[in-house]
Amino acid sequence: MASMEKRLHKELQALTKEPPRGVHVDQESISRNITEWLVHLDGAEGSLYNGEKFQLVFKFSQSYPFDSPQVMFVGNNIPVHPHVYSNGHICLSILTDDWSPALSVTSVCLSIVSMLSSCTEKKRPPDNAIYVKTCSKNPKKTRWYYHDDDV
Repeated sequence: MASMEKRLHKELQALTKEPPRGVHVDQESISRNITEWLVHLDGAEGSLYNGEKFQLVFKFSQSYPFDSPQVMFVGNNIPVHPHVYSNGHICLSILTDDWSPALSVTSVCLSIVSMLSSCTEKKRPPDNAIYVKTCSKNPKKTRWYYHDDDV
């Protein structure tokens, strides 16, 4: 078994045994393909997304955990958020430039829940329309510009 597969099995076991509140792994999707996970995410209580349900897809390369997974929202409910494009791409530095092998599926999910929970206004990124028309299907191929860096 490749080291990537060992790591994924270990993470899956931990996430299944003690999932963070509002995070649920779709076991059926993983049983078909260990390198592609469907994760259900509930909007946190007290946030603008309270009561909403989302789906994330994680796609892992053979280089995981040294290479970040491809992570994006999928399904009928893509959150309206300043860092989430209408096609499900997420502008979050730990998914690209700030990735570390010390991070995991659990820590990525917690970061996304935190990002959603800190939102004060539901709106799309300012460049949503042009981005969605011109981007690659793989969000990891995007050279992200973090609008928050201007503040």
